[in-house]
Amino acid sequence: MFRLQGSKVLAVEMTGDSVKAKNGSMVAYDGRMDFKKLTGGGEGLRGMVTRRLTGEQMALMEVKGQGTCYFADRASEINLVSLHGDKLYVESSNLLCTDGGLRTGTSFTGLRGGATGNGLFTTTVEGTGQAAIMSDGPAVVLRVTPQYPLSVDPGAYVAHQGNLQQQFQSGVTFRTLLGEGGGEAFQIRFEGDGLVYVQPSERNTVGGDV
Repeated sequence: MFRLQGSKVLAVEMTGDSVKAKNGSMVAYDGRMDFKKLTGGGEGLRGMVTRRLTGEQMALMEVKGQGTCYFADRASEINLVSLHGDKLYVESSNLLCTDGGLRTGTSFTGLRGGATGNGLFTTTVEGTGQAAIMSDGPAVVLRVTPQYPLSVDPGAYVAHQGNLQQQFQSGVTFRTLLGEGGGEAFQIRFEGDGLVYVQPSERNTVGGDV
């Protein structure tokens, strides 16, 4: 069972089950726990190969036992996401912890990785259970409907779920419209029906214009 201890610490109560968490994110635990480092971050050979090809590193550990584990990372805000057989797409640096039964993998996302430095793939979490994602400041959950598509600055994007299609619009950013300029020359446009998680503080991006 996942619960928040404040907004920046995740408490996971375990009764012999397991969770997968970002390596080094556990800050305390009580009871008896076993720990195992996981390689790659994706399931199976394909996940490991894609990580190597893109240079995207996502070190996970598996925690199993009886008691309560507490997870946190750089005082980031933590947001709980419930999955019911659907799939969550999340930047690997924003994924803190998942139920052990959820499957993690990779998905090709195109140009966005060229600007964020996170590779051309994003992390997927799929199945039924809970996941905890991190954001720089409290995340805002924005609804996308067929009538109301959504455009997001790539530096503010955290995750999305639902039946959504991504497009990359080049040449315009919110900052260039304001005359500030911030390096990225594109937006992420979401169309369909689903949810997008956006953080109020942008991550640093590298690579300049795409």
